[in-house]
Amino acid sequence: MRLRLVPTHTNLDFFKKSKIWLGISAVMTVIAFVSFMLQGLNYGIDFRGGTTIRAQSSTEVVVGSYRTALDALALGDASISEVFDPNFRADQHVVMIRVGAQDGDEAASADLIANVEAALIAIAPDLEIVSVESVGPKVSGELIQSAIIAVVLAISAVLIYIWVRFEWQFALGAVAALIHDVVLTIGIFSELQIKFDLAIIAALLTIVGYSLNDTVVVYDRVRENLRKYKQMTLKDLLNLTINETLSRTMMTSFTTLLALIALLALGGDVIRGFVFAMTWGVIVGTYSSIFVASALLLRLGVKRDWSKQAPDQGNQFANIDA
Repeated sequence: MRLRLVPTHTNLDFFKKSKIWLGISAVMTVIAFVSFMLQGLNYGIDFRGGTTIRAQSSTEVVVGSYRTALDALALGDASISEVFDPNFRADQHVVMIRVGAQDGDEAASADLIANVEAALIAIAPDLEIVSVESVGPKVSGELIQSAIIAVVLAISAVLIYIWVRFEWQFALGAVAALIHDVVLTIGIFSELQIKFDLAIIAALLTIVGYSLNDTVVVYDRVRENLRKYKQMTLKDLLNLTINETLSRTMMTSFTTLLALIALLALGGDVIRGFVFAMTWGVIVGTYSSIFVASALLLRLGVKRDWSKQAPDQGNQFANIDA
């Protein structure tokens, strides 16, 4: 017996309260934007500047003990992670300590590095500092600019791709859904003041790809049904399409969330921000592909004079669970 999250024959009316769903999305977007403007983001070392200290010892790294030792130094924004490499010797344990900029200094002072080394030697007597690297405010500013450019270029590429593959109405609906997902993800990081670093930028770009995948599956079936049901109203056709692809959409999101929730619970502090962004992105991405992209397509309307027969472009698998 196969697991099905959605009954085989569903007939839900997704557009009965489409104005309410669009209104909720608009309100959440405004809240996210206002939060960003008022309190900004809690930028990590990548964007604020700071120092990375690489140390090694023959003693096994216990991240909790290292963090307790550094907490006594009141360094502020500091993160600790163990470095794994198959080329390391069996007795070679490497740790990476990232410390936020102290009082606006370009680089960590010699006293700070000495204090960190002394605190860690109390735990691992044979520990030695291998390298110290600093990221100044100028470089951090360039990283912020590059991150913004990366997200804008990704969304612009999606706009062009959807426009060429479908029509301009489809392109605007897809891009609106992507912007919706990105803005809400940035907004929740602003509201909760979760650390925002380059890993979150990677998550945003991944969310763009995931959300686009969901939207294109729905749009492909819309295009097929436009050729197949030429007399059906656009609202009924979109409802039919979403119901046909709902099983595939929910199963994809469900299985992805299973992995993400496991990582969120067991992955540790190093990847927690990235996994949280991905988890939130999958939820809002699934929502937007149904209630934003399709609702906007209904508002904009599409061309109905399709003369060609519906080609088989792999859509026969759209409603398969896995």
